[in-house]
Amino acid sequence: MKPLTIAGACLALSLLTYFQFPGHTWLQQDTQIYTPILEHLHDPLALRNEILASKPHVAYTLYDETALALRAVTGLDFQHVLAAEQILARALGIWGLYLMALPLCGAYRPAALALFAAAICSLGAVVAGPSVLTFEYEPTPRAFALPLALCAAGLAVHRRNLAAGIAGAAAFVFHAPTALPVLAFMLAAGGWGRRFRLPTGLTEPRPPGSEPRPSGSGWLRHPFCKTIAPLAAAALVLAIAAGAQAGGGEAQSFFARLTPDLERLQRMRASYNWISDAQAWPRPLIVHYVIVFGILLAAFARLRREAGLEHRLLLLGLPALGMLSLPASWLLLDRWRWAIVPQVQPMRFVLFVTLFAQLLAAVAGVRAAAGRRPVEAVVWFAAAYLPPIQPVVTRTFTLRGTAVLLGLAVAAWLAVWLATAGKPAALALGLAAFFAIPGLAGVTNYPPLRTPELERLSTWARSSSRKDAVFHFADAGKSLEPGIFRAQAVRAVYVDWKGGGQVNYLSGFAAQWWFRWQQTNQNRFRPRDLPKYQAFGIRYLVVPPKDRLPGRMPVFESANYLVYASP
Repeated sequence: MKPLTIAGACLALSLLTYFQFPGHTWLQQDTQIYTPILEHLHDPLALRNEILASKPHVAYTLYDETALALRAVTGLDFQHVLAAEQILARALGIWGLYLMALPLCGAYRPAALALFAAAICSLGAVVAGPSVLTFEYEPTPRAFALPLALCAAGLAVHRRNLAAGIAGAAAFVFHAPTALPVLAFMLAAGGWGRRFRLPTGLTEPRPPGSEPRPSGSGWLRHPFCKTIAPLAAAALVLAIAAGAQAGGGEAQSFFARLTPDLERLQRMRASYNWISDAQAWPRPLIVHYVIVFGILLAAFARLRREAGLEHRLLLLGLPALGMLSLPASWLLLDRWRWAIVPQVQPMRFVLFVTLFAQLLAAVAGVRAAAGRRPVEAVVWFAAAYLPPIQPVVTRTFTLRGTAVLLGLAVAAWLAVWLATAGKPAALALGLAAFFAIPGLAGVTNYPPLRTPELERLSTWARSSSRKDAVFHFADAGKSLEPGIFRAQAVRAVYVDWKGGGQVNYLSGFAAQWWFRWQQTNQNRFRPRDLPKYQAFGIRYLVVPPKDRLPGRMPVFESANYLVYASP
């Protein structure tokens, strides 16, 4: 297949994943945090009294600089420039998966079959426990860094070291904790592959009668140096950008330990970081990862003859790191209380267990189908389609989901069998999964949260209140509505549950957020608290119609919201 054809296929798959399945969201989760930060950096007068914006945690990333630059160049808002970045990053990630699958797919139509395997992986998966996704729905730093890291890994498999280094550096500047494990194994492959020997022409003796060897440029031709040079440049750029970061955050202490109060707060608000929490990390969930890791090892055993050094380091090393991250997190955080661990969140590395098990199972299915082993092919394809349909294998399977799983596995076997029989167009059957999983299996990745009523309230607030006004949703509880309003209206919210997710990163913010959460009785409305709201600096109080204040006229009223201004 021609390079432009492959590029077009990867972009088409990216658009399919964006608009169909697994889909995309805006202001559903972490964009509720990043959007106010970006809006404040864009206009310092906006959200001046918002604690999320005044204590940003984007200093060590170029996520904000890139978004601000694209907004300045295009004139589009943050939603659209970030969406464009997300689609491009997904396309590069799918290309990376394709590159990793290509050498393992055999000699007959390897490009088409590798694209087929990459398409299965692009269905995404929910990684239970650390609460991450293999294909992020929202345009956050992780959503850009992970596919760029996969692109780097794919290029490293083909020993395109300089290109891999550039892609890895791009992943690093967006979200270093996501990129570093991939970069570490890439560098190991670049050095180990040459046994860390000095490049020809440096200090090795020249045999008698041989031609003179070039000097001075030997290091630049070494795979290790080609990979690390872009990373070093990226680290320098990131350090300069962090030093010039407007707004600044809190000073961090690398070796600090969590205080008892901060530990209790993080366990309450971010329990997914604590593997000792039986509710967030039940024992069947850990068994699930053991099973998935076993599937990965079995699939790799079928493909080991085609796997080179880079394959072995990346496709086995990263999942092994993911499994080791579970006991490591228990030791470093649950036992030693190391404060940096909730910021890095190493248990997110189990993502590589799910993702690479899915990729290797898909490739093993392709090889079995091409080798005329239908039963084996169906089993492998079922394992590949399992993560998007049944994210945790130790939970009860539904009859509906199981039927769709087996149907897709049989269809995948048939598609590859027909393709290897001279009908490559049959591989288009693989696209059925993007419609069957949400339509027939009933998989819903995210509920609709943005409503016309909330957008109407946000529009009113943006046009009828000062830029530094503070709103408070007095009866929101743990609802996500205040965070959506904050981003849509570009107005400060006194406190909300979603914003408390930053307690992992900033201890000063954590204390302030917890103080405000307690002040407002955990966002539950009590009429006797009305005199306190004005003292808190709250200009507008948002309540549901059931909490209408007798004798006072709201400044805004709709079917779902009443807004009262402080006297």
